Amino acid sequence: MNKVVQMLLVLTSIGIISGGLLAVVSGWADPLIAANQKAATEAAIFRVKPEGKKYEQIKNAGFELYKVMNENDQNSGYALVYQGNGFSGKIRLIAGLSEDLNNISAIEVLDQVETPGLGTKIVEEPFTSQFLKLETSPKIDWVKGEKPDKPNEIQTITGATISSKAVVAILNDGISRLKKLRESGGLK
Repeated sequence: MNKVVQMLLVLTSIGIISGGLLAVVSGWADPLIAANQKAATEAAIFRVKPEGKKYEQIKNAGFELYKVMNENDQNSGYALVYQGNGFSGKIRLIAGLSEDLNNISAIEVLDQVETPGLGTKIVEEPFTSQFLKLETSPKIDWVKGEKPDKPNEIQTITGATISSKAVVAILNDGISRLKKLRESGGLK
């Protein structure tokens, strides 16, 4: 048999076996990844809405949204899980919102692939603490290189302005959609 044909057969066999093994591993790992992601989101709900004692998912929202209740089963606000584009890829975050949707209680970045040492600072203090009790009306805004002087402003991270602005854009988009849902009577 020709050497070239032999090499092609061997490489094709290796490719088929490798592809099959990857499919098997992916089929095994995907449910575990989804379960871990769900558990991380559930834990984050109570970190962004610490007064919450239980929650229920609002299924008709068109995005991931949870109604958070206090110990008396009264609505204490919402936990909004939303994602958008950052500098290097998708940023997925969760924000705790007051019942009237006018204040953020806290945010937490759930997933990101931003530049290590720069963009990854969006998951750290002092950036995330800027969102504590931040007003959402008319919309969240950002300033660069100066201290925020309005109750709806945050300061971007030096060297990671795009990542900082992406977090603000993701929050504004998600909150806007949530407010439209409330206006249409979809929040019950």
